Order: sequence, then C-alpha cells, then structure tokens
Amino acid sequence: MPVIQELIRKENNGTLSFGNYELDVKSKLTDFEHEGDLYKVKTYNKITKLERNGMFVYESVPGTSVFNMEQKDNELCFEVTGKEPAQITLELEAEKEYEIFKNDSFLGKMKTNLGGKLIFSLELEEDKCDFIKVVKL
Repeated sequence: MPVIQELIRKENNGTLSFGNYELDVKSKLTDFEHEGDLYKVKTYNKITKLERNGMFVYESVPGTSVFNMEQKDNELCFEVTGKEPAQITLELEAEKEYEIFKNDSFLGKMKTNLGGKLIFSLELEEDKCDFIKVVKL
C-alpha cells in the first residue's frame, strides 16, 4: 500500500487519507480544508498526528499511513498500514464505551478516559492495510 506523498488528501468517496511513515524528517501540513473544517497533519517514521480545528483526532507511534478515515454518528472507520506494531490514540467522546474491530475481527471493548482518549495497539505489516472500525455502544 503506498504512503500519502502529499501528507493529507481528500478521497473521491469524501473520506480523508493522511500520513507518511517512510519519511525520516518531520513534515507537516496545516490549514487543509475539508467539509468546512481545517486539518493539520504531522508525520514521519516516528509519529503520525492529525488535528481538526486545533483539536486532537488521531495519533500513532510509530508513524503510519491512514486511508479513507470517516466518522459517522457512532462509528469511526479507517484503513491503516505501517512498518511495525503501532500504538493508536483516538479522540472520541469522553467516558463512553467502544468496541474495536480489525478486519471484521472483534478486538475488544474499551472505555475512553475523561479526555475522550482511546488507546490501543495494532500489529501492522508493511504492504498490508488493515481495516479498523470503532463503534460507540
């Protein structure tokens, strides 16, 4: 799966893709407009981070590439790839319970903290994209 050379882009289906885990030097792009919101992405091989309107959305350590990220009412979906296992942090609704799925396999239930952070780890393989779905209960 290729990385996002332009750091962030709008897909034809209305979703966002971002991140380039192949970069050795930190790169960022600010004020990327999508559906009335402004996005900022920082990415390289050690971390990938996305903010919307100055608020945290996504972070991975080490860096990843994320494809087709879409947030619906009670669901966040995206595809992710990277060179090695990654810790993913998502900003969701505070103190709510969520189910996490990877390629339609149930990984478990987790509750967000007071700040709305949901943190989980994924085994990732370069050249393979995994579909992640996070559903609010």
